[in-house]
Amino acid sequence: MLAALPSSLARNFLGGSPRWYKVTILAFLAINPIVFLAISPFVGGWLVVAEFIFTLAMALTCYPLQPGGLLAIEAVALGMASPGAVFDEARSNFTVILLLMFMVAGIYFMRELLLLLFTKLLVAVRSKILLSLAFAAAAAVLSAFLDALTVAAVVIAVAGGLYAVYHRFASGRRRGDDHDHADDDLVRDQHADDLETFRAFLRSLMMHAMVGTALGGIATLVGEPQNLLIGDTAGWDFGQFLVHVAPVSIPVIIVGLGLCALLERTRWFGYGARLPDSVREVMEGWDAQQTRDRDGRARARLLIQSLTAVGLVVGLGLHVAEVGLVGLAVIVVATAFAGVTEEHAIGKAFQEALPFTALLVVFFAIVAVIHEQHLFTPIIDAVLAQEGRGQLSLIFLAAGALSAISDNVFVATVYISEIAKAFHAGDLTRHQFEMLAVAVNSGTNIPSVATPNGQAAFLFLLTSALAPLIRLGYVRMLWMALPYAVVLSVVAFLATAFLL
Repeated sequence: MLAALPSSLARNFLGGSPRWYKVTILAFLAINPIVFLAISPFVGGWLVVAEFIFTLAMALTCYPLQPGGLLAIEAVALGMASPGAVFDEARSNFTVILLLMFMVAGIYFMRELLLLLFTKLLVAVRSKILLSLAFAAAAAVLSAFLDALTVAAVVIAVAGGLYAVYHRFASGRRRGDDHDHADDDLVRDQHADDLETFRAFLRSLMMHAMVGTALGGIATLVGEPQNLLIGDTAGWDFGQFLVHVAPVSIPVIIVGLGLCALLERTRWFGYGARLPDSVREVMEGWDAQQTRDRDGRARARLLIQSLTAVGLVVGLGLHVAEVGLVGLAVIVVATAFAGVTEEHAIGKAFQEALPFTALLVVFFAIVAVIHEQHLFTPIIDAVLAQEGRGQLSLIFLAAGALSAISDNVFVATVYISEIAKAFHAGDLTRHQFEMLAVAVNSGTNIPSVATPNGQAAFLFLLTSALAPLIRLGYVRMLWMALPYAVVLSVVAFLATAFLL
């Protein structure tokens, strides 16, 4: 038995991940102490950041929580970041943690209404370009007033529901039958090609919607967490923030929506897949069947979910409470008036959110390493040493590059704090300070769409249960985000350099 123990441990380590992946993670864990102690903590810190990004890139091979968590634990054990620093990062982002715990679960209890509405939209709008624009524009408008992760949770829930409807049909399963939507073994040969096309169709809609959250997020004080920080430091209210960033946000939104239509028309970068006729017929049939079978209790649930949705939008739009607390209220109301009182039935709603919440805390540990080891300090110092309008462009570029690999709020905090310090010391005029604040806002919002670790909504989608179903991995997400990242960054850069 003892002789078999090493092989058993090896098989258990990271479960069913490929052998090469297990060896790679073990190599990371072995080399990190050597680099940290023998070369320098600075180099060791950057190595850990690169390794963590690798675990994100391999999200479809192994969920990043375990390998990324092992890297974070080792970094803390080596002294790259203290447990207190990790806790401080998590505490400063507690509102995001609360949001993921409760708002995503709240959306779960509104899925019946969401699936009904979006199925009708899918059936009614036959133009893929119009449908893509509708998803992107709706995500942009909602993200300007709500939280991007909330919008992402809604879109992911909708896409997951639509995929489940067709996958069940393609597998020959009837309503009420047990069915695993991740298992393609039962998919009939005549439906296999249409299923692949449907996956591509959903991938493009998801990416348009995620980019839409960034388009709306740049424009308002409440669009992204770093916007609140920047607006508060600059002393801007909602209207003032809207006006100050408009020279950048308006061109970015217009070009972003135009690019959405162009990508669908040209079918470049993995976009342009149309809804197969067989899928549309299944959706039409499913919608008709649901309408026929909808009894009084089902209509009552839809009514409650509709009223809850209105309350959700109003509550978030007026900011009556933190987003996570609004999500908890949604859970209470939606379950209380729908007859969902069993603990196990409520627990299902948290299955999607909690793994990502845990992963996000691991990410905060990596951010703590960046902070404690001053990994960004040389770049930040070099940029802040510049003067004139050149500093404006460099701050945009540096904030964008750092936000693509780190936490937007962290990068914004560093830059806006240094800029405010220079302003209060009399080194900057009020006009210069405001221009630099807009540059930080633009830099932390737009170039970060280049990578999943740059945008929380992108990372949420990448690590969601939907991503493997529609075959959306890290590399494919990078490829599909590339045209948006390049074009929108150029537009934002030019607007920052010449329109402010």
